[in-house]
Amino acid sequence: MIAPPVLIAGVSTRAFAESAARAGYHVLAVDGFADLDLIACSGVVVRARDAAGRFQARRAARAARAVASPVVSYVAGFENHPRAVQALARDRTLWGNAPAVLTRVRNPVRLARALARHGYAVPKVRATRPARATGTPWLVKPRASGGGHGIAPWRPGAKRVPPQAYFQEQIAGVPGSIVFAADGRRAVALGVSRLLVGEPAFGAGEFRYCGNILTGAHDPQFSCEAALLAWSVDLAAGVTEMFGLVGVNGVDFVARSGRPYPVEVNPRYTASMELVERAYGLSVFDIHARACAGDLPAFDLFRARAAEREAVGKAVVYARRDTTVADTRGWLGDDTVRDIPAPGAHILRGHPVCTVFARARDAAACHRALVARAAAVYRAIASRSRRTA
Repeated sequence: MIAPPVLIAGVSTRAFAESAARAGYHVLAVDGFADLDLIACSGVVVRARDAAGRFQARRAARAARAVASPVVSYVAGFENHPRAVQALARDRTLWGNAPAVLTRVRNPVRLARALARHGYAVPKVRATRPARATGTPWLVKPRASGGGHGIAPWRPGAKRVPPQAYFQEQIAGVPGSIVFAADGRRAVALGVSRLLVGEPAFGAGEFRYCGNILTGAHDPQFSCEAALLAWSVDLAAGVTEMFGLVGVNGVDFVARSGRPYPVEVNPRYTASMELVERAYGLSVFDIHARACAGDLPAFDLFRARAAEREAVGKAVVYARRDTTVADTRGWLGDDTVRDIPAPGAHILRGHPVCTVFARARDAAACHRALVARAAAVYRAIASRSRRTA
């Protein structure tokens, strides 16, 4: 079967686009960055940002109308905007979760109640301001955001509640993620990794997502990891059955005493799936396409983790100050860096510069290698910025 041209849309499509291109698809992209490595693997790249430089799903869906493709899939930036997904999929086959599914699974109150009814440990969730004397630590979180952007601790007595926000109990533990393929009824787990959040070494704010580390069974990153893995696999199956998920998806959780406390379902391709490809040799885009057609992979995560002897990791490097990068084209031949900005790109403080990767014997060594690689990026952009000032 000849693979059809496929349009991939979202705030950062490079990783999913590379996966599709490796699987033999002709890739077209509507993207918020138009990085050099996305251009290298795509036939068409449309950069979709507003006058203030922000990615907007509705604007991206409108831009996609000018791109001819029979099939479309989306990544982060669309899951909170079902109407934009509906517009994106008009006159196209949608490989991914339908707008009605997004409306249900991205409702934090509905999600928490559904999971609690089925016996899963969940953080408390409220749509309204918590009472002052509950004794529960709360986070205030935007409904239409991602990557930890806009999350803050709730201060009792605070007078102002951000619009379209909700409150979620802050669980003490280790942040993690499970990713899986689903056919609307069943799920196959593809990977469990530790989330990197708010790390100054990568220029990330307190709750900002900044990477993942994936290890084998010999190198546990969570306490009671065997129990956690079993619960996480069951959780993936549960959310699939409850909400009818299809394609590849992820659940972010906080691990505590061998239980995953789910904080968010990401009903689309997620950042840690790139590590699944690197660790296990899977084609995530091909798995996604087949799962949307009801064909799940014959993959055994437990066996794969038992065989994996290296840790693989990625980290998003955020700008620590406003900067203009010089010639970045030399990074294209380096397998430890991706999401390469165009020469001359102006990057604002707190915005991503690029993504770095590392392999090592264990999670601790992998983390050190990521920190060192990020430091090299900071030195490079500082040096090039001085030479071009």
